[in-house]
Amino acid sequence: MPETHIGPAEALLDELRRWVELETPSTDPAAVNRLLDVAEAGLGQVGARLERIPGRDGFGDNLIARTPGEGAPVVIAGHLDTVWDHGTLAGRMPFRIEGERAHGPGIYDMKAGSFLAFHSVREILRQGTPTKRPITLLLTPDEEVGSPTSRALIEREARGACAVLIPEPAGGEHGACVTGRKGTGGFTLRIEGRSAHAGGNWSEGRSAVVALAECITKVHALTDLARGVTTNVAPVWGGTRPNVIPPEAGCRIDFRAPSLAEAERIVAEIRALAGERDGIRITLEGGLNRPPLEETAEGLALYERARAIAAAQGYRLPKQHRGGGSDGNFTAALGVPTLDGLGCTGAGAHAPEEHIRWRDLAPRGAVLCELLETLG
Repeated sequence: MPETHIGPAEALLDELRRWVELETPSTDPAAVNRLLDVAEAGLGQVGARLERIPGRDGFGDNLIARTPGEGAPVVIAGHLDTVWDHGTLAGRMPFRIEGERAHGPGIYDMKAGSFLAFHSVREILRQGTPTKRPITLLLTPDEEVGSPTSRALIEREARGACAVLIPEPAGGEHGACVTGRKGTGGFTLRIEGRSAHAGGNWSEGRSAVVALAECITKVHALTDLARGVTTNVAPVWGGTRPNVIPPEAGCRIDFRAPSLAEAERIVAEIRALAGERDGIRITLEGGLNRPPLEETAEGLALYERARAIAAAQGYRLPKQHRGGGSDGNFTAALGVPTLDGLGCTGAGAHAPEEHIRWRDLAPRGAVLCELLETLG
């Protein structure tokens, strides 16, 4: 059992509610920073060594909190941004408790997990609990849009770590953690054709929309469910008027792949669409954003440790692979043992029914605490 007392679920939920009621869309750096201020103050009061990195490119700040100790640290990383716009809380998704469920925008993905990471580190420091290794807590502002400003920081801190814990939401009915994730990436495809009158000069035109349709068909054909590869095209755009051969068109492409080899194959296939032929010019921007989090022996050993701790807390902790990416993709790709999905149970990420099973906050937090105390 962890030496740190994590507190009752009711008290955890009461403090988490304050996090949820501070709306933090990725695109509003000031809003994200208001929640970061709360975390920074709480960690500063218990003596964490703090480093706040100012935001850039329209995103909020990053916060690093370190505990004392020697050797390679245990890194735990969570994000404070959500997909929900301002007004969601006052509109269709007010914070509310319905039996075993607590609802609110971003509560499951991933304010509950980031709060548990914050709370665990704060209580370890406040209660003076010894740990085998120092702890580095990262709270970041932009995961929901691909971590464009925090990725380098996450990778920098992970390179010197003995292990990385990611408290993204636990998955499924039994709250599985994550030992594998698909790599994710995307492209913007643009096509330039040649406009002409659709009746009188049809043969002089080159339809960018027709060329786009051909590209979409080729991208869709790359999906191979047996190999774990999926592609999706949306949104699409093109053309101006029905009587004008469309000179411009384009689309966004999303792809997911279970291994680096598969991801590189898909990237090469999509990039092969680019070029000029018969009056049509196709250009592409993008590539692989998050490398796959591939299951490894070291990652599985970390999972077995977490599973044993969960069993001592009285619950079963299964594992799973997921199609969506997280910041754990970055750390695992560096060869650092990474265990993901250590947040709270619930469902409805990015959906109006988003919720956590709030009574699980205490046992899930206890597992995080013991991992932070004993790893290394």
